[in-house]
Amino acid sequence: MDRYAVVGNPIAQSKSPLIHSAFAEATSQSLSYERIESPLGQFAATVDAFRRAGGSGINVTAPFKLDAFAYATERSERAREAGAVNAMKFDGDRIIAENFDGVGLVRDVVVNLNCSLKGKRILMLGAGGATRGALAPIVAERPAVIVVANRTVQTARDVVAPYAATRVVACGLDELGAEQFDVVFNATSASLTAQLPAVSERVFAANAFAYELAYGKGLTPFLQLAQRAGVTRLADGVGMLAEQAAEAFLWWRGVRPNTAAVIERLTVPLM
Repeated sequence: MDRYAVVGNPIAQSKSPLIHSAFAEATSQSLSYERIESPLGQFAATVDAFRRAGGSGINVTAPFKLDAFAYATERSERAREAGAVNAMKFDGDRIIAENFDGVGLVRDVVVNLNCSLKGKRILMLGAGGATRGALAPIVAERPAVIVVANRTVQTARDVVAPYAATRVVACGLDELGAEQFDVVFNATSASLTAQLPAVSERVFAANAFAYELAYGKGLTPFLQLAQRAGVTRLADGVGMLAEQAAEAFLWWRGVRPNTAAVIERLTVPLM
């Protein structure tokens, strides 16, 4: 039986084993999938041990997506664009890396939630691995502008640097001023600790869409902020989680599972 895992720290909260087990059952694939908590600073040693034990591939979650990029011997174009990795497969000495975060996010927003990004003003809060992975697929949807706002401005500038020829710009969270956006993504870690990103209600345009990349947290402080601003279209990251998992499953196993049942099973009401 082929072995897969998700590697992160912390990792107990991960729904990836549930998702991939459901995908395997639905597609008649024989595999096992586990959680592995890697000590900080020991990602390479942790994955080395998993590979020696016969591991076939892994998903990578916070805080190791940049470590995974450095660890890989081969990187897809998406992974290179993102500078971050969320999936790997192993073939002898080959460590092949991919990033499905952005394609999963865009598929959830555009297909599942029927929200076109074309011509929209988009705000990405945070400049970590999730934003790195999301930018190229969002750019491909041809929005009017993407603003990446981060507490540390230089980090945001580094993230947007590969997109200098497109309308992707960086700023500090305190520099947003009175600008308003049609779609606001919260890609900060604030919601993991029930905190609010340092933004005001003013960032939401009329009829805006607010998307929380964290999942299973219900009405997070970010979504509450959007609600107070009059936003009625709210979503969390459960669909993104399922869609990026389906892309990884397809990459590993050659069959793409349907995500609807998993999304329904994992959805927590936003109330």
